[in-house]
Amino acid sequence: VQLQASGGGLVQPGGSLRLSCVASGSIFSINAMGWYRQAPGKQRELVARITSGGVTTYADSVKGRFTISRDNVKITVALQMNSLKPEDTAVYYCWVTAQGYNYWGQGTQVTVSS
Repeated sequence: VQLQASGGGLVQPGGSLRLSCVASGSIFSINAMGWYRQAPGKQRELVARITSGGVTTYADSVKGRFTISRDNVKITVALQMNSLKPEDTAVYYCWVTAQGYNYWGQGTQVTVSS
């Protein structure tokens, strides 16, 4: 499975960004999809995930601000990020699980700063 992420960039506090990720390869085996992030000096953490059935999980820090969605036909996963805060600054990684294996995208930088 290969993952190609897009979106990200620099935004002011309170602004919005949308991340997208498209999967290719052995896409028939994909189960959950989602996004992780890693800030400088910190461990990678789950931001949001969504199962093939549409069940979502969010980190407490992003609940009510971020929304994850997926398209099971196009095999894409998106993360709509609203009311962004400086502490959301990190490299965001697209993630999928397929047949018990984890796959990661290349990472995209999100910077929230005035």
